[in-house]
Amino acid sequence: MNRLLISAAHKSSGKTTLSIGLCRALRDRGLAVQPFKKGPDYIDPMWLAQAAGRPCYNLDFYTQERPEILASLHHHAKGTDLALIEGNKGLYDGLDLEGSNSNAALARLTRTPVVLVINVQGMTRGIAPLVLGYQAFEPEVRIAGIILNQIRGARHESKLRAVLEHYTDVPVVGAVYHDDAMTIAERHLGLVPSNESADARAFIEHIGQRVAEQVDLDAILAIAAAAPPLPESTIEPPTPAAERDVRIAIARDPAFGFYYPDDLEALEAAGAELLPFSPLEDSRLPECDGLFLGGGFPETHMDRLAANAPMRAAIRDAIEAGLPAYAECGGLMYLARSLRWDTHEAEMVGVLPASAVMHERPMGRGYVQLEETPDHPWPGEPGQTVFPAHEFHYSALETPLPPDLRFAYRVHRGTGVDGRHDGIVHRNLVASYAHLRDTSHNHWAGRFVQFVRACRDQKRV
Repeated sequence: MNRLLISAAHKSSGKTTLSIGLCRALRDRGLAVQPFKKGPDYIDPMWLAQAAGRPCYNLDFYTQERPEILASLHHHAKGTDLALIEGNKGLYDGLDLEGSNSNAALARLTRTPVVLVINVQGMTRGIAPLVLGYQAFEPEVRIAGIILNQIRGARHESKLRAVLEHYTDVPVVGAVYHDDAMTIAERHLGLVPSNESADARAFIEHIGQRVAEQVDLDAILAIAAAAPPLPESTIEPPTPAAERDVRIAIARDPAFGFYYPDDLEALEAAGAELLPFSPLEDSRLPECDGLFLGGGFPETHMDRLAANAPMRAAIRDAIEAGLPAYAECGGLMYLARSLRWDTHEAEMVGVLPASAVMHERPMGRGYVQLEETPDHPWPGEPGQTVFPAHEFHYSALETPLPPDLRFAYRVHRGTGVDGRHDGIVHRNLVASYAHLRDTSHNHWAGRFVQFVRACRDQKRV
């Protein structure tokens, strides 16, 4: 499998922009590029998916076992021309001293050559010890090429190339000049998602053109083609259900877009037909057996969500009538009584007995560990007693919360709803700040579909 990993010397070096540009530039050559993103991020994969014209899959040491990472690469990149993996943070950055979950660890596990993006602003001769140090730190990681980013002029570029050629053996495969038009807007959770950008298509085309002009695409393809065979995995892809007999409405619009494509595929493999709808635009739910409200940015669309009173009423009435529902983070915020940001407050669905309040700093951020309580309504057993997930939210539910609230999870690590619990249970709803992944640690998708099916069948009796 032809593949490469785009990493960087440190965060904010421009690797996401360049990865987007590479996906688009190679796609424009007629190549099928399968994008992957290291870590639990949602936003970068949305941009990469639009640039490549294919879903982007996450590779995450915390929520996946190593054989699952290899299986994902094998399964999703099969039949494509190359796999492009975008790292997170710097090449050697990680959670622990050994860097067991770093980009370098992913490169070692998958035997993937690395293209290192270096932000060269204010740098000339100093680039040589940086590259030499990165090569020497973990010699088994192959740094196969360098992309110089944020170059300010031809003289700057020539100096950098001369230094690297004199002191190192790593080829420069790209020299990208500073361009304000290649900057993706940011806000509190990072980049603005592509599903909220009206000019995302034109923006991606511009980045692709600039990368095609300033990066040696033939050299990039040669690096990918030189990757050794990918280690085998014993894990087989899920077997699709014989029929999709359960209809699940799923919120998909600029306010709600945080979904893992392999989780959606797991829902479908368990027998779900996913019916997209827009809480911003639609006045009623599709005819459905269950509801999935994923994460997103309801806070930046709060007035439009509030203005769509028919949809808010439809969701509230359906949940109160027993419709099985699952909501994550932004979905939880939407189900609250109201959403408040600074002095502005807007009415939300009103299923949960509290208001969501935005704060200046994250209220919960990073990986979490959860344990199911007896109040969790979904049938079957989780993969492990304590399983991993992640959270990233600037909102919190106002306190005090009602003392009789039931929760699906005890929080062993993380914040959740109140620091000790997550996953509010109300009728057949589970609403949590945590984002789940369907992996061997917690095959939640099949359990949710099974729960929706059981509720539907019981209603028919």
